[in-house]
Amino acid sequence: MESKLNRPVKISIYMIKWLLITSLIGLVMGVLSAFFLKSLDAVTRIRLEHSWLLFLLPISGAVFAFLYKKYGKNAIRGNNLVIEQANGEQENIPFRLIPLTLFGTITTHLFGGSVGREGTAVQMGGTVANAIGRLFRLDKIEREIVIISGISAGFSSVFGTPLAGTIFGLEVLIVGRLRSEGLFPSFFAAFFANSVTELLGVTHTHYNMGSIPNWSLSLFAKLLLAGICFGLVGWLFSRSIVLLKKIYARWFENVVLRNFIGGVVVVAAVFILQTQRYLGLSLPLLKDAFNGDSYRFDFIGKLFFTVLSLGAGFQGGEVTPLFEIGATLGSSLAVILQLSVPFLAGLGFIGVFSGATNTPIACFIMGIELFGSEAALFFFMICLISYMCSGNAGIYSAQKVEIEKGVLFLPIWNKWQKEHKE
Repeated sequence: MESKLNRPVKISIYMIKWLLITSLIGLVMGVLSAFFLKSLDAVTRIRLEHSWLLFLLPISGAVFAFLYKKYGKNAIRGNNLVIEQANGEQENIPFRLIPLTLFGTITTHLFGGSVGREGTAVQMGGTVANAIGRLFRLDKIEREIVIISGISAGFSSVFGTPLAGTIFGLEVLIVGRLRSEGLFPSFFAAFFANSVTELLGVTHTHYNMGSIPNWSLSLFAKLLLAGICFGLVGWLFSRSIVLLKKIYARWFENVVLRNFIGGVVVVAAVFILQTQRYLGLSLPLLKDAFNGDSYRFDFIGKLFFTVLSLGAGFQGGEVTPLFEIGATLGSSLAVILQLSVPFLAGLGFIGVFSGATNTPIACFIMGIELFGSEAALFFFMICLISYMCSGNAGIYSAQKVEIEKGVLFLPIWNKWQKEHKE
């Protein structure tokens, strides 16, 4: 009888405790994200007004490579360090990670590197949450949950999507498993962080998908094909970055020289192709995609410059480029498949993201938050198809695989392999 009476008390204490912790995470992360986003807007305007800044990209890369090498220590692992700790590792997330990733990303955007925002936000969120967790002397499991909450807070406050941010933090750690035990803290961390960011005057751009078509067998076939394309492009994006990093590491052992040469390659590519369209955040690509004004191969251009930048080791995220790659690919496919351009651009926006990150549920919810619930059925279908077609390895190498995709066919495949070996 006593234990039953204590249960509501324990739950109440649990809720109060985590509301306090997540409110602190949300406050700090909301302020950091607001500063980060406003800084990106400022440096993007400066870069567009002074195109010569591109020539300083190699120097910027070399400087931050040196800072990471001399002072960063394990901070150099970035997103993967945060994900590893959320998965139960006991390594410290140093507070120096925040200024390194924050100002490293800002300067990369200032000088024209084609990178995104989410990586920086996730790293800052995980670092802030880890520090607050140490303040509250949390145990091992609680530490994992608080870092997950930090990931959710970072994602939510940068993109203005608290629901998707909540699920992203729970889903991104392990392919095939959702860390539902962290649902309560993750939601409130995401909610508080986004609220603080918006209170500080940050607004997020939303795009219109136009009218949603009626369901038909023909539409299903077209979307199936589009979803496969989104998944394959997500796979190509993640594998290309890994391959280029290996090539640079093999050719240039010195990380400072590696980043400098990588910056030179980006600058050379700009002059060879005679375009700066794909540098920085490239947010105009999204507007063009939804308006039907994008070029047919914009998705290749953005993928190419992002792979060059991230593969060389420049600081920044992958998700905003994935949005642009997906939206421009969807816009191009819409013409071929004779579908509404903004409709397929919206599906591509979340579809390529789903494939490259292995987070279909978070991407589905993001689609609803950004575009409304009318196309929810299509969002879910595209996210699942892209997810299944992108392989088990995504953009985060620390992401574990608990259940491989297509596991139902593995026994047949293993049997076939065994027979043919014999």
